[in-house]
Amino acid sequence: MTYLEQQVLTQVKAIIGNEEQVIGRRGILIPLKKALINEADIRVLIDIVSSDPALAAHLLWRSNTAQAGGIISTKNRSIKDALIRLGQVNIYRYAFSFYLKERLDELKEPYSKLVKGYWALTESIAVDAVQHLRDIEESDQPIDIDADEVQTLALFSVFGQVITLSAFAFLNAASEKAISLQVIKTLIDTQQQSLSIEAFEALGLDDDLRNEFMVAHNIKQTDNANSAGMVLRHVLAKRNVLINPLPDIDS
Repeated sequence: MTYLEQQVLTQVKAIIGNEEQVIGRRGILIPLKKALINEADIRVLIDIVSSDPALAAHLLWRSNTAQAGGIISTKNRSIKDALIRLGQVNIYRYAFSFYLKERLDELKEPYSKLVKGYWALTESIAVDAVQHLRDIEESDQPIDIDADEVQTLALFSVFGQVITLSAFAFLNAASEKAISLQVIKTLIDTQQQSLSIEAFEALGLDDDLRNEFMVAHNIKQTDNANSAGMVLRHVLAKRNVLINPLPDIDS
């Protein structure tokens, strides 16, 4: 690693650790997280989520997207129904990804185009992952995995690249002299695993999400037959985006 790359890596890690800078608008996320941790009454959660109509609509849409994959037969008709069914982990994961995307939309070029490319990849991976879960269930294999858990995990499938690139954009915006994109490309290519894991920890995401991410990317193994990470691993392998590639795969 060159001296410049080491400097940039150190600065990018510092930005990743700044949750407010990475996520941006936190007026909903903070009280939502506190309410979920304290297992607040559903009416409290409804009030918090409904205070941002865009977030409420997003949660309802995401929940119904998972249902449209064929896992659940009845669509949620209200935000109350959606929140009750999603459970605290999926509510927060969806909300986090919503505000993260909102923050990414503020990035200037050329970072905006690059991050949007990663986000489009993320969305297509999520669609494929839910479809793969449906295919498993239709094959009558014994499996008990929540569709929203698979979808929320898939939304973080290239989390390391997205967070690192956005942090680099913030770094360059504050620098007197622009740093070449080649530097961050090299860091993403060589430090993706460590940057991804650090981002999960620094931004306060749940341990299960981080662990299943590691399973999905073949960094960590599991004997759990109901692992959402194993469902996602199949999709990531087919797309050749595993951090730790499999030696062979029947795609």
